[in-house]
Amino acid sequence: MDFKSLKAKYNASSLLMRIIYINIAFFVILRLGGMLSFLAIGNSDTLVRWFELPSNLWLLAVRPWTIVTYMFSHYDVLHILFNMLWLYWLGRIFLECFNPKQLVALYVLGGVAGAALYVVAYNLLPHLSSSNSWLIGASASVMAIVIAISVYRPDYQISLLFIGGISLKWVAIATVFIDLIGIESANFGGHIAHIGGMLVGLWFGISIKRGRDITAWFNRGVDWMVARFKGHNHKPWKPIGGKSFKSSKSSKSSSSSDNTKNGKESSNVASSTVDESRLDDILGKLKRSGYDALSNDEKEFLFNASRKR
Repeated sequence: MDFKSLKAKYNASSLLMRIIYINIAFFVILRLGGMLSFLAIGNSDTLVRWFELPSNLWLLAVRPWTIVTYMFSHYDVLHILFNMLWLYWLGRIFLECFNPKQLVALYVLGGVAGAALYVVAYNLLPHLSSSNSWLIGASASVMAIVIAISVYRPDYQISLLFIGGISLKWVAIATVFIDLIGIESANFGGHIAHIGGMLVGLWFGISIKRGRDITAWFNRGVDWMVARFKGHNHKPWKPIGGKSFKSSKSSKSSSSSDNTKNGKESSNVASSTVDESRLDDILGKLKRSGYDALSNDEKEFLFNASRKR
């Protein structure tokens, strides 16, 4: 398979699979680079140090990109295998309830939170402040997704080898327990980073149940950058819950005022725009909370919209 075929396969894949492909690509590059470095100078860590997150603040200041690269990098086979399996299985369940943009945003935010807690711990705890440590792997990002979907759908059943059917809430509880007791192990930094990712996942799960999407600002920023890069208007990100409902109301009132001023023809155009905006809001609510959560007015609107289409 040549590079063009790989590129075509990557472009045709989902955002979840793209994250996995990027992790695999980084892994291959680091392993090949490590092998060449070992053959040349007898040290395989030369390349990987440019991708790992350092605990040393001065070194982090001159390598700020490692805040992002560390969460896509692995060096051990079992490390990437388990992380990618977790990401694939729980990521697919996550996408049953949310959209791919939210998955990507949560992945990045979980990784950043893990990095932040890791650096803070190594620079504030007295017995660690004098040591230089390195963080690598997608575990914090994956933990954010695991905890988020476990909080949002705690009774969702999955099947585990040798265990059978089990609810996501017990998977989350077991994961948190393992990381807490693992803090005393040699992989202290890794477990601390996991907890940072878990806190973001917990925040996302609780917030989304209350109608607010903590990834919305991130995706709005990404959309803005994409629009600037492409040089044309890009469809803006519409968050689930929270401010999106307020903005649709204000659009509705401004459209009404335009209708009064501009007559029947502009009224039809404006009301069509309002209908589309309201339909997006209702569909978001339907996806988030189910059909029974809709009001009678919203159910009637959804029924009429489906008939017109």
